[in-house]
Amino acid sequence: MNRTTALKKFTEWDKQGRYVFTLADLNKIFAEDSPKTLQAGLNRLVKDGLLARPVRGIYVFNFAHSQDSYTIEHIARALRRGEYNYVSLESALSEYGIISQIPIDRLTVMTTGRKGTYATPFGTIEFTHTKRQQQDILAGMVQTNRPLKIATPEYALRDLKRVGRNVHLVNEKALLNDA
Repeated sequence: MNRTTALKKFTEWDKQGRYVFTLADLNKIFAEDSPKTLQAGLNRLVKDGLLARPVRGIYVFNFAHSQDSYTIEHIARALRRGEYNYVSLESALSEYGIISQIPIDRLTVMTTGRKGTYATPFGTIEFTHTKRQQQDILAGMVQTNRPLKIATPEYALRDLKRVGRNVHLVNEKALLNDA
């Protein structure tokens, strides 16, 4: 793959609002002869600054016009594609003003996939596994115009308690006012 072809394909995807890709996505987009050829091409594009590789196996098109403030959520969604993922715990409670500390460089995500922590240039993504059923997960979500759904305040607090996190920062008055 050459730079011109890659730029053209990434621009087409950008027009559709897509600028974060997995290695599997790029394998389908470019259909190279071998995985080594694809990887060599991607390494060149990263070196040239056309792509960023925030986490192993994930690529971000640096010149995307559709890039928004939720890049870290796009990356989280790509990392756990095919699983139920939603913003919860400290990230959700902070957005609702229920805890006083704001996690500036950390996104806490509940997932039906495996747990894990990923450091990226956009911040750290912390996945926490949940065994909750699909209907229970969907019942506690708020649909927004962002890549990941967010837990309601009650569900985020329930998740926080369920995983044994520190609840001393929770402002009970704010939680009652929000209800």
